[in-house]
Amino acid sequence: MKVTIVDRARQFRMEVGPQEPVLEIKAKIEDLLGVPVSEQILSVLGWELVDGLDMEDYPIVTEGTKIDLTIKPVTPPSFNNLSGKLQITVKFLAKQINIEVDTTDTVSSLKEKIHAVESTPIETMSLSFSGVELDEDSRNLSEYGISEFSEIVMFLKTVNPVMRDNLPMNPPTGKLNIVVKTCSAFLTEASIPLEMKDSNTVNDLRSLLLSRKILPEDDYFFIYKQQVMEDNRSLRWHGVENGHSLYVFKGTVTEP
Repeated sequence: MKVTIVDRARQFRMEVGPQEPVLEIKAKIEDLLGVPVSEQILSVLGWELVDGLDMEDYPIVTEGTKIDLTIKPVTPPSFNNLSGKLQITVKFLAKQINIEVDTTDTVSSLKEKIHAVESTPIETMSLSFSGVELDEDSRNLSEYGISEFSEIVMFLKTVNPVMRDNLPMNPPTGKLNIVVKTCSAFLTEASIPLEMKDSNTVNDLRSLLLSRKILPEDDYFFIYKQQVMEDNRSLRWHGVENGHSLYVFKGTVTEP
């Protein structure tokens, strides 16, 4: 299948196979553009393509898909760090930020620094490094092997409802104005505004789109903030916020 590689200055089409590894595609780009594999980030709709996976692991990549190419900034070599300061990168869904931390910082203090920069609620943060979740707030970053120029990935997690008198309080049902986005590789590229209740499930959303004949009766799934949505869960459970976008892709997702 042919895909389009897009960076800031140009775009070009490239033939890729469904079982072709992401690393091999990066090697082709290095041959064409001279950009080293280690400096390339490939992503689709903000979803980064991981080096250890193949194209068939990404049902969102089909004929005609646009793959964004981002070139990492070249970082100067690090010599003896006498100041006790480290520069690390925190990667979000569609962007990344650089943060300076101390060699003695804990996971908790890193979350506080991210909150100060991005205003992301600390209780919703889930951090990982090299595939390992930083699940103990009191542990030092160095205990997880984090060092100069390490890359931390941040996802948002669902927070349990507020508790009062040891009983969960269900917040009142609210309305959500959301946008469902499709891509040209799936159907036609479109942005579909919808008003729904936050108590509606993903299945309710699917039924609404079918009843309005917006989408064909076919297998497809929804993604919100880089996570596959579960059909029987509500929009509130997934943490969908007013004004945000969901993405729909053709295919099915099976449990590993």
